[in-house]
Amino acid sequence: MHDRDLYQKILGISSPWQVTEVRLSMADRQVVVVVGYAPGTLLACPTCGRTCGRHDHRKREWRHLDTCQLKTVLEAEVPRVSCPEHGVQQVAVPWSEPGGRFTALFEAMVIAWLGEAPIKAVAELMGLSWDQVDGIQQRAIERGLARRKPAVVANLGIDETSYQKHHEYVSVITDRDRRIVVEVLEDRKKETVLAWLNTLSDQQKQAIQTVSMDMWEAFINAFLERIPEASSKICFDRFHVASYFGKAVDEVRIAEHRALTASGSDILTHTKHHWLRNSERTDNRSRVWFMALTRASLKTARAWAIKEQAGKLWSFISRTWAEKGWHRLLGWMDRSQLAPVKKLAATIKNHLWGIINAVVTASTNAIGESLNARIQKIKAMACGFRNRARFRRAILFHLGGLDLMPAGASYPAHTKA
Repeated sequence: MHDRDLYQKILGISSPWQVTEVRLSMADRQVVVVVGYAPGTLLACPTCGRTCGRHDHRKREWRHLDTCQLKTVLEAEVPRVSCPEHGVQQVAVPWSEPGGRFTALFEAMVIAWLGEAPIKAVAELMGLSWDQVDGIQQRAIERGLARRKPAVVANLGIDETSYQKHHEYVSVITDRDRRIVVEVLEDRKKETVLAWLNTLSDQQKQAIQTVSMDMWEAFINAFLERIPEASSKICFDRFHVASYFGKAVDEVRIAEHRALTASGSDILTHTKHHWLRNSERTDNRSRVWFMALTRASLKTARAWAIKEQAGKLWSFISRTWAEKGWHRLLGWMDRSQLAPVKKLAATIKNHLWGIINAVVTASTNAIGESLNARIQKIKAMACGFRNRARFRRAILFHLGGLDLMPAGASYPAHTKA
């Protein structure tokens, strides 16, 4: 088999294109495969498909996957046609997307590697510059977003995630059913969330059944303003609510520990994390001493008992019984004579409607928290991001469930839909 026939098969080149020449340079460790248009082939406008006359041609090159450990480059004199409607247009080539400098298979392999390693590492592996790999990633994201069809999402989640230090955040909107990131907003302000909600169609807004979030007023107010019957759909995340109870217990412990230490008692020393654990999910046989401590006459023990009772109130199915259970707990909190607990009771009262929604629908933002953990890994892998736009692209690339691959490439996508 001649070199031209071999590369015709290796590259999958088909009529009207054909390999006309193969140039090997061992000094450069490079193979240049020259591809030409078969004589007499009718040319078509890439926009409308109308048969047109040849205007001229332009020499182009594309980096392809290495063959026999040699850098492989495709070279072609690509015709341009003169379309009466669309003007001068370059005809499409089957091995690359319009304007690309790499073949579809080469870009697909780079994209696959980017799912596992940062841009710098992939650039070194593929013998490319950082900007070239970044360009491939950006085109993949743009391609994926262009292919993404407006989806009807029943169960949304919205949560903040840190972008940089000093309380710099972005808001991540997730589809909890498909476990993907729908969008990344540049901050956590009400106006920003409203702007995103305004992009949804009436059908998409009506289709939303639950929205899991923490008790951040900007999120709450934005959804109340834009989503029909939002007061029955907003669900305050169980784990965020539990964190408020944990914080109240810890504040009580700190104050009591300070008072006890001053009087010479070290009974609460090194007990912080024991009070914050959920005793129903802990093997308490290994900490009998602590369970005895919970029965002692301590303010911290009273606060802990309230926290533990709150954790048991998430199993109700009936809204009526859930409301009764939470109201009984709130009465206990008001009578506790513990300032942090009473302060928390006021917060819970103001947001009880969303807590009850979460209880009866069994809605949590656990998927969002899981995605948030993966986002932090992405940030660590990239050694941080300098701007929010690049951070957003990285999140959507890895977690957006996008179809990233160029047309005609057979490498599997790494993101999960």
